[in-house]
Amino acid sequence: MLSQERWMNLRHFRKLKDSGASLAAIARETGCDYRTVKKYLDESATALPPTRAKVAHPPQVIEPFKELIDEWLRKEPLLMGTVIHERLVADYGFAHSYQRVKMYLAQARPRICPVAPELHRRFEVLPGSQAQVDWGDEGVRMTGHGLAKVYSFHMTLSHSRDPFTCFVTSQDLVTFWECHRRAFEHFGGVPGSILYDRTKTVVRRHVGPGLEVPLHPEALAFASHYGFSIHVAAAYRPQTKGRVERQVSIVREHVLRGRDFNSVKEMDQAFLDWLPLRRAQVHRTHGEVISVRAERDRAALSPLPATHYRVSERYLRRVAKDCLISFEGSAWVVDESHWAGLPTGTTPASSEVTRPIKEEQLMASRSRNALTVVHHRDLAFYDRVGAA
Repeated sequence: MLSQERWMNLRHFRKLKDSGASLAAIARETGCDYRTVKKYLDESATALPPTRAKVAHPPQVIEPFKELIDEWLRKEPLLMGTVIHERLVADYGFAHSYQRVKMYLAQARPRICPVAPELHRRFEVLPGSQAQVDWGDEGVRMTGHGLAKVYSFHMTLSHSRDPFTCFVTSQDLVTFWECHRRAFEHFGGVPGSILYDRTKTVVRRHVGPGLEVPLHPEALAFASHYGFSIHVAAAYRPQTKGRVERQVSIVREHVLRGRDFNSVKEMDQAFLDWLPLRRAQVHRTHGEVISVRAERDRAALSPLPATHYRVSERYLRRVAKDCLISFEGSAWVVDESHWAGLPTGTTPASSEVTRPIKEEQLMASRSRNALTVVHHRDLAFYDRVGAA
């Protein structure tokens, strides 16, 4: 059968045939068979393009049970397909697979139980009253210490959509709140409240709907020090903090996509270089230039406290027999031999690690960024230990 395109091209030769051209000549010109040309250029031929004859399909095996399934769905729209198949087999002699029921339910359920579109009410906030925070996963990238997973931290002022982004290689408690401190310094103040996901650095544990969410003690202490309140978005409702959700994709497309970086500092600088372009744009929602609206937003922020809040985590480690302790893949030297075998603690802050602590006595401290793996030690160390 001819396609519609070839049929239309062949119909153009109708006038040529009427003027006396032979069917054989037209067949050679069009590349069609002689009988095809005769069929479609005949005076009695229909003026409609050819269509395939409808093939009679055998009745579906689910056909006798359709009305019964529809009736069940009207009574109970959430009835599971496995339950329907189970009842059909047990009570109605259905002898076919569950896939037959599943395929029919994919057609019947939207027809019988249409789902109304979910409506969202847009909310606006006063200047300086709210910010939204979210993480972005930027995959494995080159950092100052080789290839590593890179994450983007985002904070957006809700009134103006003024953005802040920095890039890190960890999402732990210390890094999370250190990013907050950097964001507050960037904006020049602290918003009245911050909206979060139910991340483990903010929420102590997950609870059911309608119950009060227990917050992480470190989150409460940090918020109290800087003077903002913590709001937690409902589970499975990313629309609640759509302002910062949108920022994650915008920064990824405009700052990272198609570029190579050698460190997270280069990524941070790339964001700062792009930021004036973003702030000069007219936002499509509030219709103002972001930087102009951000002036009112930043002016309403609370001032920064006189001192920074130091976030710390304590990890228990035991001093090995060779006077080493292990932390974050590195082995550290403990010069005093009498610490061997005793449990100690390490308290890493944003830029330094204190090591180790026994009975709250500080033994030593070392920069966290300068950690190195110790594979062996100078044997003279053990001579000094034995002599002592």
